[in-house]
Amino acid sequence: MNASNSALVLWDTKNNKPFLRSFFIVISLICGAYIAGNALIAKEYKGRLGRSSEYLDLRQKNIKSTTLCKRIAKPSMNLLAIAVGINQKEIVNKIVEKFPSNEFVVMLFHYDGLVDGWRSFSWSDRAIHVSAINQTKWWFAKRFLHPDIVGDYNFIFLWDEDLGVENFDPKRYLSIVKEEGLDISQPALDRKKSRVHNQLTVRLSGSKVHRRYYKLSGSLRCDEHSTAPPCIGWVEMMAPVFSKKSWPCVWHMIQNDLIHAWGLDRQLGYCAQDSRTDNSRTKVRMESYMEMQTFRRRWDDAVKKDKCWIDPYGQKSS
Repeated sequence: MNASNSALVLWDTKNNKPFLRSFFIVISLICGAYIAGNALIAKEYKGRLGRSSEYLDLRQKNIKSTTLCKRIAKPSMNLLAIAVGINQKEIVNKIVEKFPSNEFVVMLFHYDGLVDGWRSFSWSDRAIHVSAINQTKWWFAKRFLHPDIVGDYNFIFLWDEDLGVENFDPKRYLSIVKEEGLDISQPALDRKKSRVHNQLTVRLSGSKVHRRYYKLSGSLRCDEHSTAPPCIGWVEMMAPVFSKKSWPCVWHMIQNDLIHAWGLDRQLGYCAQDSRTDNSRTKVRMESYMEMQTFRRRWDDAVKKDKCWIDPYGQKSS
């Protein structure tokens, strides 16, 4: 009897059916256990890597370095990120030189693509350079400052390139921010040297920090009862400073396609841990608004799907 016939006899023999059935059940169990085990191990391994912050380190590494296996204590750092063009290089140089290199990592977003023009500055080689033609600061921030990437920085200075810093001290500023518990803030403006768009951002003589301003005449009035921007909780988009706690919320609030971030300044208060007024009240309002949007969207979807339904009130779906 040849081999092929033997195989046919094996499958067709009545006495061997229980054996084959048991054999395939055992093999199936072994394969299932193997697959499930690998999935659990991979999930646990991924979870451990994902939860660990000790690997988050954006400091530059020399490609010839042999210190890979050495654990080096990471200093407490902050991030200074600026969208820059070569025409403003001298102003940007003054800004960067104000920030101590042992406490700040510098990241430049080159919207004109001219990276080599910055090599003359001593700090250029230690800075992180990102280049994309004709993009805005917020476009760069959405794509290169993901919370998982910058999670090690205590504070993120997301600044414009044309700021005067003659009287600015970053270390003093952060000491005030920490003392006051500010998650989102900005340096106050010098009224004589700056173009002021909102009075809340102007420096008040004799004051370290202020959260509101008063305007008792005109169409828009701000008093002690005001609870919303621009009377209270307002930070302009040219020089915001975000804490580690607030940045994930801000990053998700930045819209991928709305690259100028207009209107974002009025909503930033929702990302501050210490709300501009009663935090629980703000959360309830925010959740209620989101629920209203969800309900409206579901209603509109239902109307579109039901081709036979006629609105007796004649309201148009939004």
